[in-house]
Amino acid sequence: MNCSKLRVLELGNNLLSGSIPSEINKLQELNYLNLSHNSINGKILSQLGEIPRIDTVDLSMNNLSGSIPESVRKVPHLYVYGKNFDVEIPNTSENSPPPHHKKIATRLVAIILPMVALLALIFGILFVRRRRDKRVEPAETGEITKCADEFAIWNYDGRITFQDMIEATEDFHIKYCIGTGGYGSVYRARLPSGKVVALKKLHRSETEELASLESFGNEARLLSQIRHRNIVKLYGFCLHRKCMFLIYEYMEMGSLFCVLRTDEEAVGLDWAKRVNVVKGMCHALSYLHHDCTPPIVHRDISSNNVLLNSELEAFVADFGVARLLNFDSSNRTLLAGTYGYIAPELAYTMVVTEKCDVYSFGVVALEVLMGKHPGELLSSSSWSLDKNIKLIDLLDPRLSPPVDQKIRQDIILVSTVAFSCLRSQPKSRPTMQLVSNEFIARNKAPMQKPFHEISILELRNQEMYLVD
Repeated sequence: MNCSKLRVLELGNNLLSGSIPSEINKLQELNYLNLSHNSINGKILSQLGEIPRIDTVDLSMNNLSGSIPESVRKVPHLYVYGKNFDVEIPNTSENSPPPHHKKIATRLVAIILPMVALLALIFGILFVRRRRDKRVEPAETGEITKCADEFAIWNYDGRITFQDMIEATEDFHIKYCIGTGGYGSVYRARLPSGKVVALKKLHRSETEELASLESFGNEARLLSQIRHRNIVKLYGFCLHRKCMFLIYEYMEMGSLFCVLRTDEEAVGLDWAKRVNVVKGMCHALSYLHHDCTPPIVHRDISSNNVLLNSELEAFVADFGVARLLNFDSSNRTLLAGTYGYIAPELAYTMVVTEKCDVYSFGVVALEVLMGKHPGELLSSSSWSLDKNIKLIDLLDPRLSPPVDQKIRQDIILVSTVAFSCLRSQPKSRPTMQLVSNEFIARNKAPMQKPFHEISILELRNQEMYLVD
């Protein structure tokens, strides 16, 4: 199998064990590697640091031993906190998780362990009852098989069959895989008509019961009705004995995360395009929160879930997938979001609301301006230093500083909005509708001082977005 072109490898929370394979350095294009929350043991290999484009490595919450090789210490974003008791962790802020992430991890462990035991007991009882019911009423098997072969397409202007998908991906061969994540893997499929679509092959853990399949189909139909120019179109889905996948519109440039971490592509994303990326995200989230009935909370806004087309326009992806796989749950959740983008209140409330999406949007907005994850800038402990940090010093150094007055005002507006979305108290954050309207109106008075003198503290203290 040829995985040499893989750029993002998301294998966190997958019950992996054993040691890290030495062949990992063959993934020459790899930019992001997440092996956190597994049972991986052995030493950290020096080959991890020898991957040319590697930017982020998360080895947290494993059973690793020994010291961290010098080459690995040079990885820009290295995380080894948690259960790695035998690992000698370098004492640098770069390798320390943001404070609220530590709280989240600790509380998640305390909550998850007893719930896993309870769920195991419940599933054990259901499994025994299901086997007994099958022996008593064998006729039900046909009904389950029928539902497991459902294939539905609603929003595609041509004809697609299940066999088309299998042939286009050679039965989901790894060479067609363009990304992996917590919910499954994404494949590029060219149909007989020449049209290219993206197939998200989902994990099958939720497809064993008839009720799950029916609810999945109902939720998928509802999500397929969503129409917005900045949201990736859901064409349909397939529930088959062999696999389960969603069929999406294909985005040529891939994720915002990968574009920002590839120098050549990042330079092509100039200041005007970056401002438009933030605006597109904002309008999409406002639509999901305020124009859909019932409102849809994305739950996992990150630069990995913002896709770009050939014109570098932004499209929000993976909306509603959490609802598809947890259709009978409330907004209470054990795992929601991506580390580095999770709202701090989730550490103690475990309740996902629209304001969690607002916080995540603020992180991505800053990431777009900075060209990298804002990291320690999110911590409230850094606010005392903000008066010494100028806005111009935060901007992506790969681009020339903006000179156009309109672009400068847009960057100030994006920065102000981003910091307002990052307030620690959810009630103090603006709604996405308010932010969307602000971008449309663009009626903010320009700051009465030179662009290069504007400090982060001044942007944080803007009161126009304060919410009672």
